[in-house]
Amino acid sequence: MLPRLKNDHKHIAILLKILKNKYKRLADGEYISFSLIRDIVEYMQGYAEHSHHPLEDIVYEYCLTKVSAEDKSKRLFAEHDRLIEASASLMSTLSLILNDVVVAREQVVQDLQDYVVLQEAHMLFEEAEIFPLLASTMDEEDWQKITTICEEKLVEDPLFSNDDNQLFEELKQHIAKDEER
Repeated sequence: MLPRLKNDHKHIAILLKILKNKYKRLADGEYISFSLIRDIVEYMQGYAEHSHHPLEDIVYEYCLTKVSAEDKSKRLFAEHDRLIEASASLMSTLSLILNDVVVAREQVVQDLQDYVVLQEAHMLFEEAEIFPLLASTMDEEDWQKITTICEEKLVEDPLFSNDDNQLFEELKQHIAKDEER
């Protein structure tokens, strides 16, 4: 389960790199694809917020039965809530733009930058503090129990899996082009 969570972070980092590139280009006055940005945020809402973060929460709550780490747990759960709010806010802005409502470019740049910074800081916290705690605390039996508990939350990644799912097709093509460079 921990390798899956780490792998999700690698995938999310790819998307955050794309968003960072987009807000920098937008800040420079260049045209960007807002539908591509919407697809990234939609992926984050659909997969990260409804599968990845709940899995982290379950694993971490299980870990807390073995160790005491109250301060970290409060922070972890609060950050997951803040990320949900940030995604919803950004999606609202993107919906306005995609429906031809004028939104100040500077505001969009700032919103995208804030979103990326929040996501990156959250992943850094998990990778520096949460994942090492899980690795040092949990044994094979614990991971088996967690896998059983998480089975109903385990969702195939709609973007980075090898199935023929057409969801996020434009985003998949964009990522493939970036990897070729």
